[in-house]
Amino acid sequence: MFRTLRRALCVAAALLLPLAGVQSARADVAAEAAGGGYWHTSGRQILDAAGQPVRIAGINWFGFETANHVVHGLWARDYKSMIDQMKSLGYNTIRMPYSDDILKPGTMPDSISTDGKNTDLRGLTSLQVLDRIVAYAGQSGLKIVLDRHRPDAAGQSALWYTASVPESTWITNLKALAARYKGNSTVVGIDLHNEPHDPACWGCGDTSRDWRLAAQRAGNAVLSANPELLIMVEGVQSHNGVNGWWGGNLMGVAQYPVQLDVPNRLVYSAHDYATSVAQQSWFSDPSFPANLPGIWDKYWGYIFKQNIAPVWLGEFGTTLQPSVDQKWLAELVKYLRSTSAYGADSFHWTFWSWNPNSGDTGGILKDDWQTVDTLKDGYLASIKAPGFDAGGPGPGGPGDPGGGNATCTAAYTVTSDWGGGFNAEVKVTNTGSVPLKSWKVTWTWSGSQKVTSMWNASHTQSGATVTAVNAAHNGSVPAGGSASFGLGGAPGGGAVPNVSCSAA
Repeated sequence: MFRTLRRALCVAAALLLPLAGVQSARADVAAEAAGGGYWHTSGRQILDAAGQPVRIAGINWFGFETANHVVHGLWARDYKSMIDQMKSLGYNTIRMPYSDDILKPGTMPDSISTDGKNTDLRGLTSLQVLDRIVAYAGQSGLKIVLDRHRPDAAGQSALWYTASVPESTWITNLKALAARYKGNSTVVGIDLHNEPHDPACWGCGDTSRDWRLAAQRAGNAVLSANPELLIMVEGVQSHNGVNGWWGGNLMGVAQYPVQLDVPNRLVYSAHDYATSVAQQSWFSDPSFPANLPGIWDKYWGYIFKQNIAPVWLGEFGTTLQPSVDQKWLAELVKYLRSTSAYGADSFHWTFWSWNPNSGDTGGILKDDWQTVDTLKDGYLASIKAPGFDAGGPGPGGPGDPGGGNATCTAAYTVTSDWGGGFNAEVKVTNTGSVPLKSWKVTWTWSGSQKVTSMWNASHTQSGATVTAVNAAHNGSVPAGGSASFGLGGAPGGGAVPNVSCSAA
């Protein structure tokens, strides 16, 4: 993909215009009580903490990856009004591009107006602004996928590392973000690196170029910091001589699937674009647009259709100016499967982009950063999906329960250990201001311990990682209250693990 135009900065701030007419463009998508807690996968579906299938139907809001070090448009709008508008239009997830620059200590955002808007962002670092956006999105029932878009603000890179940002920095920063939002299920996943392309390969075995192996290393590192996150892995450009969009070629998955240490956390991600971005051979095929489903099947759709894993179209967009692009988008929306016909048994997606200052696609918003492009937004109506329950920490940032949301902690105590085995008790405490409906506790042992029995909770174990979920009788915990469960395991002599608790 070509990034110079798409990431061009807006050179002048637009005037703030009223929201008149935006509500009339609202998608007819009813919010449902779904999406609570962290998510996991089952075959080609993504399920919430309660096992209900969910569909990512969202939007890209870029800027943290640029020299502004913050989402664009805050020179014209308050960030809360942007998120409110996204929700009103029926988008339920934000893909949030960033560069590793925002992880550097003291990185400050640029081009934020705090004159009568964004007043709570005054003086905050870029990461602290991201905290506020995550908190308000969660409070509003939107989920966020963090997208490591660039190693630095200078531009997109073919590989996941550069001379100035080595792989070690990439992995350290991914783990830092995973840990920063641990326990905050508003952040459901991380897209490990945006649009790997030539000379990146898939399955070639060259550790300096093999994106599949790099994704495994990074994905497992992220899961070591937060085993609840979804790991989004994009494709490459070329595989076995077949060329495609940057990040859009997942043909290698058939022979070389990504293998993560924690099961049911992998989502494959593709990108697909129209002629307003670049020409491809299939656009001039005499059978266009009837040839498109076969193209998508070959590059990435087969993963979904063969029930290998969920597939998320992380980027797709167009100016809609050429008629060929209009045909492309209509066919693509049909291919992604309408929510009314298929529900959440569908492809996931985030449209590129919310921003109008994407030079080769434009955005859902027009240049005033206020008015909705109702024609473009209308194409997406059939694939929009229900929103989610509000969740995650309140507006104070990570770990702040002041927003009236469900939060909990867990304490693990070994009650007896006889060498060949041990018993332990785990106490779950409601640290929020609202009652818990359910809770889930996760830990990873450092040794070879296995659960041999558990009472007052049910569990699954994958390798050294154990996930325990409340029983029917003790999921409800009042604010300030606690619940406990016990377990037996073997062998004994293991260290007490760090435990995390998530709640609904």
